[in-house]
Amino acid sequence: MVGLGSVSVPVVKQYLRYVETLDIDVSALLLSSDISATMLTQESERISGEQLQAFLTNLIITTDDPLFGLKSGAFVETGSYSVLGYITMTCATLEQALERIQPYEKLVGDMGVTSINYLPQQLVINWHCAYTFAEVREQMVDNVFASWLAYARWLSGQELGPLEVHLQRAEPASELIHYYQQIFACPVLFSQPSNSLILPRKYLNIQLRQPDHSLLQTLELHAAGQVSALGEAHSFSIQVKDIIRILLAKGISRKDMVAGQLNMSERTLQRKLQQEQTCYQKLLDEARLSLAQQYLTETQLAVDDIAMQLGFSETRSFFRSFKRWTGQTPSLYRESSSHKSG
Repeated sequence: MVGLGSVSVPVVKQYLRYVETLDIDVSALLLSSDISATMLTQESERISGEQLQAFLTNLIITTDDPLFGLKSGAFVETGSYSVLGYITMTCATLEQALERIQPYEKLVGDMGVTSINYLPQQLVINWHCAYTFAEVREQMVDNVFASWLAYARWLSGQELGPLEVHLQRAEPASELIHYYQQIFACPVLFSQPSNSLILPRKYLNIQLRQPDHSLLQTLELHAAGQVSALGEAHSFSIQVKDIIRILLAKGISRKDMVAGQLNMSERTLQRKLQQEQTCYQKLLDEARLSLAQQYLTETQLAVDDIAMQLGFSETRSFFRSFKRWTGQTPSLYRESSSHKSG
């Protein structure tokens, strides 16, 4: 897929849930956008980005409402984000949910790219829209930010709100600005360098309402396979590292099982990693370190159990590796982390 890529059917259906509350001929809207109503009955189907851009262009003309992007954000559901939505629903904290956006957002669609900046007191979430029509981009950004906020509030069961919202679009008419402030309940700045939500960093620790670690692992394995099938644009090594991390959470570190998840041989896996100037062991070490730090700071698991969980045959091998990675023993790292959080 070239051009604007593709987008999952649930994205279109969120807009349609809003459209159905209006006096609009939905069938005519879809027909003029070259979108099959039959295709929209299949959640796993995708349409082209060009079709979505045409659909939104027609929606802009039909509604003549410069706020439809914001208003349609209220119609978000877990399924609006495809598998990513169900993955975030099973995360334990908002931080875990945010960490899943970049690896799996392509499953939702190729509409744009998310990046997150972690500052000492703030969290800056940027979204760069990939679409080419300026009016469509403005409505999509409004929809994405309003949807994110509504979904985060549902996930957490709390009335979360950003500190500020930054939008690249020019400032709208004064009577429209009130609606932006009503949705986001904070200052909304226009003509900014990027489209960004600025949040308190402490939000990362917010507990979500339906954590399910076992289901999360299963969904991530499924999502990793889907991303691979889409010919995902991230580097191959990122795909491999994601799968390693997911399998490690089940105590599995075998290269052949990682290769199996990608439907290839170990030799092909090794060759493709070499093409990106890396190797399986390096990615395994990085994934082990990340999980080890998580286990040491967020659980009371004994160091022996952590070593076994990460696929080390002996605890002392884990000790040596962890000290090489961090300069500290696992016990000292846990102790120093507990002092910082205290």
